[in-house]
Amino acid sequence: MATKKQEMRIKIIKDGPYRVTGGLPLYEQVIVTDEAGHTRELIDKREYPLQETYILCRCGASKNKPFCDGTHREIGFDGSETASRKPYLEKAEIFEGPELKLTDAHEFCDHSRFCLRAGGIRNLIQKSDDPEARQTAIEEAMICPSGRLVLWDKKTGKSFEKEFVPSLVLVHDKQKGCEGPIWVRGGVPIESADGSMYESRNRVTLCRCGKSENKPYCDGSHWMNSQQKLQFQKKWGLGGI
Repeated sequence: MATKKQEMRIKIIKDGPYRVTGGLPLYEQVIVTDEAGHTRELIDKREYPLQETYILCRCGASKNKPFCDGTHREIGFDGSETASRKPYLEKAEIFEGPELKLTDAHEFCDHSRFCLRAGGIRNLIQKSDDPEARQTAIEEAMICPSGRLVLWDKKTGKSFEKEFVPSLVLVHDKQKGCEGPIWVRGGVPIESADGSMYESRNRVTLCRCGKSENKPYCDGSHWMNSQQKLQFQKKWGLGGI
């Protein structure tokens, strides 16, 4: 008999919603900012009643959000999956400081902006022999919902990761006044519409507005268009952060 862990899965329906099985907990959390206006953490807003199976909207047009109500069929939603299937480490750029190494796969970026505090994570790792800079860099990497950023201890070779119970979080971006992605935590398997599997990771974010150009992953399109993304990247000089 399959275990509950093995049954947990997100199945992407072709041009349709996400079917979630295995009794995965579903939460809603809000991004909050510090006094300087930088996104700092996520806090709990709501916990949904536990269900063995549920269907989450992917097109962004459901009138029963976060759940699907079939509107994707009425609007002719194109849910084509365009994301690369290469493993994270094959896509990631590497940046090194005295004590920390950063791997950065910018195509995963959901633009939740946790990496910009205190001058930005790339500047912080360059000063990672300073305890305060090191700790801030670790905090920023570990809270990056999309898993774009992973920080590694150069001495031990181990990554800094929180241990998440497999679960889903509906992110609300209070600063931008919009709904963000689905934050998938704890290595939940994600199955493509064609039956193949995406790389299981501790942190990824899935699009739920229907506008991402990197489906099924979020690319920040819930609050910014392509031109705004380019301007944001240029401003920070962080290759898409």
